[in-house]
Amino acid sequence: MRIVIAGGSGQVGHILARHFVAKGDSVAVLSRRPQAVSWRVVLWDGLNRSDWVSELEQSDVCINLSGRSVDCRYTKRNRREILDSRVTSTLLLGDVIGSLKHPPKVWLNATTATIYRHSLDLDMDEATGELGGNEPGAPDSWKFSIEVAKRWEKAFFSSRPTPGTRLVALRSAMTMSPDRGGVFDVLLGLVRHELGGAQGLGDQYMSWIHEQDFVRAVDWIIDHEEFAGVVNLASPHPIPNREFMATLRAAWGTRIGLPALPWMIEIGAFFLRTESELVLKSRRVVPGRLMESGFVFDFPHWAEAARDLVKQWREKSA
Repeated sequence: MRIVIAGGSGQVGHILARHFVAKGDSVAVLSRRPQAVSWRVVLWDGLNRSDWVSELEQSDVCINLSGRSVDCRYTKRNRREILDSRVTSTLLLGDVIGSLKHPPKVWLNATTATIYRHSLDLDMDEATGELGGNEPGAPDSWKFSIEVAKRWEKAFFSSRPTPGTRLVALRSAMTMSPDRGGVFDVLLGLVRHELGGAQGLGDQYMSWIHEQDFVRAVDWIIDHEEFAGVVNLASPHPIPNREFMATLRAAWGTRIGLPALPWMIEIGAFFLRTESELVLKSRRVVPGRLMESGFVFDFPHWAEAARDLVKQWREKSA
């Protein structure tokens, strides 16, 4: 297949590009900066048409991952960049795909599982999950993240580029990979330094997906034409933060893990120039549509996923 990944210079983009290249597919990543990688990188700014448009002509799949990192303080400027980088690039791709003679058969657009409300009580699937944004007492940063997700999906589905292109919005949970700098690497770093205890109250749920299941799920969605609309990409078993971190400590082989109380996280987030929402919001997301379609996870439970990821991390570090 011919795969075009817009905004594919981050961790998830590399995971997908590696996977497709290993399968023998032709991969072009649209990026703002050149990179020394084993796939083609084509420059784009997410704002204007240029040479990258030809990559989409006669392509099979377009995957859009564009968007400024949310790992920052939600200042006025950063909020504008977070929102605009997602909505503008999505509208641009929709306009371009709609103008092609031979557009891609499927367009997968990243969104986020944080679109659902803070949930301690109920699993959130695509059919019955409750979107967030109106919870009483929710911090402003939580409401902002949900608003970004809603406007991102609205831009995607309102684009309607061509009847021949299937549209799928990927509401992804945290993708766990042993790659350096990713979310798993950060969490394991806490464990390695004996700081991997419960974060906040520890009862907030963590939704996640092993990188192997992530790429397999993307393949599954591409291959199964009945998939259109929104799809949750997450393991079927989200677990509370306290259990998540204890399981990761066991996989690493340590019992010690100092907890971080909510006020500690708020202070730490301020000095690290990030937001506490990334840790404290409860994301209890499940992959209803994938499970109903017969997709089988290689790593449905965190214990086995954590052991595998720790093993890979150690092998990479040897």
